[in-house]
Amino acid sequence: MDTSGSTDKTIASAPGSKPAKLHPDILKLGLVSFLTDLSSEMIFSVFAVFFTTVAGASSALLGLIEGMADFSSSALNYLAGWLSDRSGKRKIFTIAGYAFSTLAKTILLVSSSIAGMAVFRVIERLGKGFRGPPRDAWLSSIASRENRGFSFGVHKALDKAGAVLGPLAAYGLLSWLGESPSTYRILFVVAFVPAVLSVIVLGLVKDQPAAPRQRQSITASWALLSPRFKRFLIPAAIFSLAYFSLGFLLLRAHNVGFSVTEIVLLYALFNITCVLVAPGVGKLGDRIGRKHIVLLGYALYGLINLWMVFASSTWEIIAVFAIYGFFYAIEESQSKAFIADIEVAQRATAMGAYSFVTGVLYLPASLAAGALWAVMPSYAFGVAALLSLVAIVSFIVLRPER
Repeated sequence: MDTSGSTDKTIASAPGSKPAKLHPDILKLGLVSFLTDLSSEMIFSVFAVFFTTVAGASSALLGLIEGMADFSSSALNYLAGWLSDRSGKRKIFTIAGYAFSTLAKTILLVSSSIAGMAVFRVIERLGKGFRGPPRDAWLSSIASRENRGFSFGVHKALDKAGAVLGPLAAYGLLSWLGESPSTYRILFVVAFVPAVLSVIVLGLVKDQPAAPRQRQSITASWALLSPRFKRFLIPAAIFSLAYFSLGFLLLRAHNVGFSVTEIVLLYALFNITCVLVAPGVGKLGDRIGRKHIVLLGYALYGLINLWMVFASSTWEIIAVFAIYGFFYAIEESQSKAFIADIEVAQRATAMGAYSFVTGVLYLPASLAAGALWAVMPSYAFGVAALLSLVAIVSFIVLRPER
């Protein structure tokens, strides 16, 4: 059986040939992500306030639900990737994930109870986790090797553009109609529209199936993943232990003297920076080699945390958030492009394994950061900087690109 994937387009162009053009389906999949993030971020930007003040939940319950949501977003990653590789199908599983998240939003249209809101938050993230690996493998199959980084960067830029406009749309509605339970319900209805459109647009995109591997069990699929990918998973896991919640950076900004409104602007700066630099970072990786870009991401994150140990002025905090957007553009797109380079036969499975392992480790990373923060905030940033250095060293020693 052919295990390389019938639609894989990883062969680089001949020397002197023109660079491959961006596949139009990259833009279509990017539009799907844009619409979904526009919808989701409209809701998530007000969810904590609505859940605690309107629904009447406690802050402790909010923390529990957010933790469960974070876990659910990675719980199905490996399963989804394996199912996609086993069947050779990408589109059906990607649609299932987006549709699952869209259906979860119908809960908000009929219920504003604590139970309903909690169920929505967890189920919506399950859909995100299920669609990720097959969609990323789909992206890999339609992007040629010489512009794969650029393709993933463009997709991430469109994705984050939705994350920028979603909160702004929510802000506009609340400013126009006022903060009341009826306004929140209108916001949820408006947010539902782009979520439905995203599924419709996705249905119009042509599938790019791979060669099926129907006799392969879920455990055998792990055994058959390439040694290069497994070597990469080690520094990626180490780095995940350093990659704590962005909330700690926001909290640090507040401690330095930023108001809540100004912190919202810092969050917007981070997102806008990511949108602007993601395509360029991807193109740079295509030219100089993706391993250098992955290492650059680790190094940037380490320097950000080291800087936060000593940062005490407003301009330093602003600079940190701008650089964080640069780092995020690398981490959220170029790591996946790197996996697509080193794992050809089982891309969806590899994407799922990577997302599952790193996603599971994000929770203890944030818990550890919180414990260190309680002792002294600089300890949390210092440990993150040290772990980033360990990840860099392990990547260089293990050389997963070979």
